[in-house]
Amino acid sequence: MNLIYDKIYSNKRISFNEALKLYYNCDLLTIAHLADSIKNKIHSKPVISFVIDRNINYTNICKSGCLFCAFYRNQGDKDAYIISKNDLKKKIQETIELGGTQILLQGGMNPDLTINYYVELLNFIKTNFNIHIHGFSPPEIAFISEQSSLSIKKTIEVLKQAGLDSIPGGGAEILVDEIRKKISPNKCSADIWIEVMRTAHESGIYTTATMMFGHIEKIENIIDHLIKIRDIQDQTGGFTAFIPWTFQPTNTKINVKTKSSADYLKILALSRIVLDNFKNIQASWVTQGEKIAQLALSFGANDFGSTMIEENVVAAAGVSFRISKDEIIRLIKDAGFVAAQRDCYYNILTTFLPKSGTTYLKF
Repeated sequence: MNLIYDKIYSNKRISFNEALKLYYNCDLLTIAHLADSIKNKIHSKPVISFVIDRNINYTNICKSGCLFCAFYRNQGDKDAYIISKNDLKKKIQETIELGGTQILLQGGMNPDLTINYYVELLNFIKTNFNIHIHGFSPPEIAFISEQSSLSIKKTIEVLKQAGLDSIPGGGAEILVDEIRKKISPNKCSADIWIEVMRTAHESGIYTTATMMFGHIEKIENIIDHLIKIRDIQDQTGGFTAFIPWTFQPTNTKINVKTKSSADYLKILALSRIVLDNFKNIQASWVTQGEKIAQLALSFGANDFGSTMIEENVVAAAGVSFRISKDEIIRLIKDAGFVAAQRDCYYNILTTFLPKSGTTYLKF
């Protein structure tokens, strides 16, 4: 193990087998220290960022039928919807009034919608508001491409011209087709997810990368996922951040025990170590709650994520943590860091310095 530790402290890349050995043979506090040392080299100042935004789900109609999703509805269900322009306008206006700088625009794979709907949606938003649109995960883009008989490259070009600013990393789950076919059989393959991301980066659109773990995958699958996105980042440099979170089984069709907070923190730390070419790693207070999110800041995370003025997908699985901007600032400060509001590209907009003489807890 000492040879692996030496590589990490010397800023050298670890391999698949070394990552696997680290996971099985490294205790929680040691792997936290390793991850934290890497974070502190990349981010020399004790600043933890966050963004003010809102998740807007433009439709909950989805043909994917993912076993892990409690949010989607089928066509004809009484609570199925496509958002109205009036409701969309109200949600964005409220976001801006609360200091929001972006919206996360996501929905289901709705077979009634073609690219014309998405172009009109983006044009409507950009005509009425000056706000960053972080929208349409790779499975959505692949679906739009298929529905509209366009290449993925052309689909991204059209959406970008209509107002799409960046792309979220949703729908990655675990980038291993053996797993994907079992939990989301109608969603795009791992190769298509990767193609969308590479194409977006080549088109000048930055994206995030994500991972949902804690369902039927093995640790080998998790490490495979991490190395795949590390390889993409080597090639394009287009990922702004990585966000791992744990699967929430309530109200879903996958009957497993929820992963513990210790499991989450260990994978978070491992992610920081393996993803040596990612500057930003985000904590998931949405699935873990505020106290574990604070701990995550000493396990490699340098970002507290979003205020999420609205969030529906995780909430549908029975998890409904809510945190205001002021609460995020307090939590970051109480963990011993300086809070800073950022934009989607991780540019700092406002820094909230502690009062003189104040002492905060540092994990």
